[in-house]
Amino acid sequence: MSKSTGYAEAGVDIDLEARGVRTLIDQLSYRRQGSFPMLGSVGHFAGLIDFGDMALALAVDGVGTKMLVADGLQDWSTVGIDCVAMNVNDLFVMNLEPVAFVDYIATEGISVDKMRQIGIGLNEGARQANMNIVGGETATLKGLVTGLDLAGTCLGAQKKDKVVTGETIAPGDLIVGVPSTGVHSNGYTLARKVALENGGYDVVLPSGRTVGEALLTPTRIYREALDAAAVCDVHGMCHITGGGLLNFTRLSKYGFDITDPLPVPEILAWIQELGGLDENEMYRTFNMGMGYAFVIPESSLPALRAVIPDVQVAGTAVPESGAYLRGVKIH
Repeated sequence: MSKSTGYAEAGVDIDLEARGVRTLIDQLSYRRQGSFPMLGSVGHFAGLIDFGDMALALAVDGVGTKMLVADGLQDWSTVGIDCVAMNVNDLFVMNLEPVAFVDYIATEGISVDKMRQIGIGLNEGARQANMNIVGGETATLKGLVTGLDLAGTCLGAQKKDKVVTGETIAPGDLIVGVPSTGVHSNGYTLARKVALENGGYDVVLPSGRTVGEALLTPTRIYREALDAAAVCDVHGMCHITGGGLLNFTRLSKYGFDITDPLPVPEILAWIQELGGLDENEMYRTFNMGMGYAFVIPESSLPALRAVIPDVQVAGTAVPESGAYLRGVKIH
């Protein structure tokens, strides 16, 4: 692989970002005095708050540079789904029910039609997640923002004894993957670089879809994970976002070996081939066809399949820490 085709050369250094986040978290030492303290520590997919018999949770995320693809295609009607999905999927992994959402739009200038289309997607995302959008904020920041950035924050809730943290994960547990709908909302700095250097968004893929259409496919909302957790013994769940398989390392001190990866979506195979990217780079950047995963004992597999028929056993939890692809550590 040529170094110039990697994610860092495209403008995002995953290792540097991880160090920056760790450094930021190290500064967050203050803890509220009195009622409603934090539960657990900073670093899981969502932050938990002790609310008596209930745990409340907050998650925050945005659409990222996928907005530039929407700009290129002049189609903003689905990015609201992505914004909701990136938040609620981070709640589902802890078996948290999303209940309320606020959006934040930072823009260099207001376009009424763009706002209308974004609203359509946000509303559809809320419908899929069964969640209220209770408010939001729009800021015109000319000189600071170029284009439009869409982000949001989600409130979730669950009874404390039903929260899934990953602490019961053990070596030998199955990793069961759920397919993605494509690139979802991560890795777009690299995906756009490859696309724009190889014919742009109008290139037609073998399926007949254009590269732009494939890149703009909205993120899958995995609400069925709550139904699965209600009937299965689930030890942990993972939302495969930025960092790819490295997201598993947020769940447990044990490791995760993906021995049987899910089928790679056409658009991601195209990005790998045209970008000259190796497997390590792809699996530490993109979801590679597995947007969500359960970590369960083998005895839970039939019940999980009954709720989510398109799941596939992808690997196992292993004693050695880290994320692995067919026994090779992702780094």
